[in-house]
Formats: sequence, structure tokens, C-alpha cells
Amino acid sequence: MKKIEAIIRKSKYSAVKEALHDVGVNFFSYWDVTGLGNEKEGHVYRGVSYSTSDIQRRYLSIVVNDDFEEITIKAILNSAATGEVGDGKIFVSDVTECYRIRTGEKGGDTLK
Repeated sequence: MKKIEAIIRKSKYSAVKEALHDVGVNFFSYWDVTGLGNEKEGHVYRGVSYSTSDIQRRYLSIVVNDDFEEITIKAILNSAATGEVGDGKIFVSDVTECYRIRTGEKGGDTLK
């Protein structure tokens, strides 16, 4: 099993959620987060300059069976990308075990 963590633009969340559902990823957790990125310059909107050093993003945490890893990553990449600085990051790590609390069942079948 793999844990896929993605930090994306909040404005792309709906597109990413739909893309994940389209490939069969129907369960994940998410949080609104603030972080610091590589973008150093501020923006001007209607004559008012504002800082972009604190960036609002959405953090997704998804656990999938190994055969869904590539499909899940492609869905996020294709739906979250704008081509601009600040599109986000994806991190992948191994999950050694998973348990369903209700039944005590363990293993990859708990993700279905």
C-alpha cells in the first residue's frame, strides 16, 4: 500500500476530487493548510500590493493499494496543474499495514 500526500491549490480541489473519483479513488482526507513556497514576489490587485509569502493550499492524504499508485498520481498531476509556480507537490511513502476499526480486518482489502 502507498500513502500519497498532495499539496495543491485550493482553486483546483474540485477538479482533483472529480479526477480521483473518476479513477476509483473514493476515500481520502484533506485539510486547509498554509505554507511557504518558492514564490518571492508580491502581487498587485486593484492597485493594492499584497504578499504571497504565506500561501493557502489544500493538503490531501490518500492511501491506495500498490496497483492504484500510478493512476492516482496521474489523476492529481493532470487535474491540479496550471503550469504556474505554486501548483504544489506530491509525496509518496509506503504503508506497512491498514486496519478496519469496525471489524478488525487488516490488509489491502480494508481500502475497498
